[in-house]
Amino acid sequence: MLTPAQTFEIAKLQDPNQGRMSMDRRSFVKGATAACILAASADSVTMGQTQGQAGSTQASRSTIRWKGFNLQWQQRKTDPSTKPAYEESDFQNMSNWGFTFARLPLSYWIWGKPTDWTYIDPEPLKRLDRAVDLGRQWNIHINLNFHRIPGYCINGRELEPADLFTGRAAERDRALQAAVYHWRYFAKRFKSVSSRNLSFDLINEPPKMRSYEGAFQERYVEIVQALVKAIREEDSDRMIFADGINIGQSPVIELADLNLIQSTRGYQPKAVSHYTATWVPKDEFETFKTPTWPLTDDKGVVWDRAKLKQEYIDKYKPLTDRNVLVHVGEWGCYNKTPHEVALAWMRDCISCWNQAGWGWALWNLRGDFGVMDSGRADVAYEDYQGHKLDRQMLELLREPPKETTA
Repeated sequence: MLTPAQTFEIAKLQDPNQGRMSMDRRSFVKGATAACILAASADSVTMGQTQGQAGSTQASRSTIRWKGFNLQWQQRKTDPSTKPAYEESDFQNMSNWGFTFARLPLSYWIWGKPTDWTYIDPEPLKRLDRAVDLGRQWNIHINLNFHRIPGYCINGRELEPADLFTGRAAERDRALQAAVYHWRYFAKRFKSVSSRNLSFDLINEPPKMRSYEGAFQERYVEIVQALVKAIREEDSDRMIFADGINIGQSPVIELADLNLIQSTRGYQPKAVSHYTATWVPKDEFETFKTPTWPLTDDKGVVWDRAKLKQEYIDKYKPLTDRNVLVHVGEWGCYNKTPHEVALAWMRDCISCWNQAGWGWALWNLRGDFGVMDSGRADVAYEDYQGHKLDRQMLELLREPPKETTA
């Protein structure tokens, strides 16, 4: 979950004066028309179309136990003019510590621009190619996620010229056409990379729904169906993740037949995971009291491991009963939560996911939620390769699964 400041940092990485390439607008228009057709006939994208293929898309139970971190594009401090890069040391450390998964949240603004959705510059994507290569080198599966997709982002949503989910039908269609266009480009670009090494995560954290906004879920299903069909037309074996609705927190049963992995979140209760975080709407906090674990919120609800199991695991049972695989694409605890509380909460989160057989990706490796350079005031950090390492948190994450009871 990027903060607004991080979102704007990504935006600043655009450089329209570099030698960018504008793709053929006729191709975009052609793809746009196809996207509308896809949305109208999306029920043709079923698991039956992918069953029986050689089938990297057929993820295994062991695959979905992948554990690792979210890695963000980094701007080199030594030369602010350079474009963002991924550091090989991050991959090396993850591998040496026993982790096997890296989710890369991306903004299309890095290779495109909101003022022209037909415009894709391949130059910045060379750094993404390098990240995929580093993943193969260090045995880290790479999961590419459009954190900002044409028409939508959980942060700074209003900065998009048209909204993928709301507004006039013509504007929604235009955003979907662009989203299909960009994912189709990625499918072509990475077609030679095996799904053992690379997967796609379509849209980060689709909107929070209220009881009267069921149309949001219908629209999300329509969007996912169109994106999946476009990707599989270019690369039928690509492994694909789809985030849950309600900011990634709720399952989408209507996607069960698409042969996707559903990506969920591990940020509950927000009173613990995001204590004092100013970018989270106030109505999402259960209490504003200094967090403890277990926690009793303002309504008298006790949050403990049993409550986490209800929220994290039990609500996904309709999906898992249909053999849909689930992975926790983001989770973590902001650095203002007392360290001992954060660790106790994290231990119970991991216990729930271990019991369910799910993997996860912590937000993040380095930063306010991470195991390095998190800036916590109550941690005795270890100096590690020029970073401040939270050894206690790291060792908790590395603990092998233990037998637990519900």
